[in-house]
Amino acid sequence: MLKKKLQIPYIEIPGAAGELEKHGVVVDIKEINWPDFSYHPEVVLFCGYTSKEILLKYSVNENHVRAVNNEINSEVYKDSCVEFFISTGDTWFYNFEFNCIGTSYAAYGKRGDREILDEDVVSRIRTESTLGNKAIPTREIDRSWELNIAIPFSIFQENEFQSPEEHTFYANFYKCGDELPRPHYLSWNPITTEKPDFHQPKYFGEIRFLNKHP
Repeated sequence: MLKKKLQIPYIEIPGAAGELEKHGVVVDIKEINWPDFSYHPEVVLFCGYTSKEILLKYSVNENHVRAVNNEINSEVYKDSCVEFFISTGDTWFYNFEFNCIGTSYAAYGKRGDREILDEDVVSRIRTESTLGNKAIPTREIDRSWELNIAIPFSIFQENEFQSPEEHTFYANFYKCGDELPRPHYLSWNPITTEKPDFHQPKYFGEIRFLNKHP
């Protein structure tokens, strides 16, 4: 079973323009795991972290966008959606899901036994989209869109997240759109289930947060 490895760098000045693109690690989300869903949007992720947050910047080039879900913990996976799942290595994991206007959904637990995080917790995740934050009906798009995400380490309940550079984690990154004209299910680390299913921690890749001062 393939497990890709990723080293996430510490970002000194996260708010500076272009800092994450310049110093973050680049992740290609391009695995087509199910032939029945062969549409392949171009998806690039820039990833880094600070002492307080995990930083993600998705850049997506696709034919259509959709963002009809604009309330926290709504069904964003049906829209133009990017996702990030992470665990400390057991069967319990967090799934963070965001549509193209930055609406957030987050849950925790094991496969088949998930609990949605409270809205006041999820609201601490910061998002900013080049498409704004208003609902978008399904429409064609002729340019790429970008979404910046900052997930506070304080959201996580495990002690490992309070000193992330000292531990190994397991994660996967995704792009999907269940109710787009061309549904798709791309991932960073490949998945070999029979049908589309992102809730598979055994297919997570390995990630490390690099020391602040190597």
